[in-house]
Amino acid sequence: MARLAKIVAAKKKPKFRVQQRNRCALCGRARAYYRIFNMCRLCFRDLALKGMIPGITKSSW
Repeated sequence: MARLAKIVAAKKKPKFRVQQRNRCALCGRARAYYRIFNMCRLCFRDLALKGMIPGITKSSW
């Protein structure tokens, strides 16, 4: 879980566009971020295993 100060700071519009940091919409994590789903790998995996993300299934062979 990200610190509240980091989450609030990330929501502000930065002075320059390159200063923007992508963060997970659910937990605020900055690393391992999937742009397509707008969430981190941990939240993505949790929701995918629960079947909450349409079109995503756990692979098995």
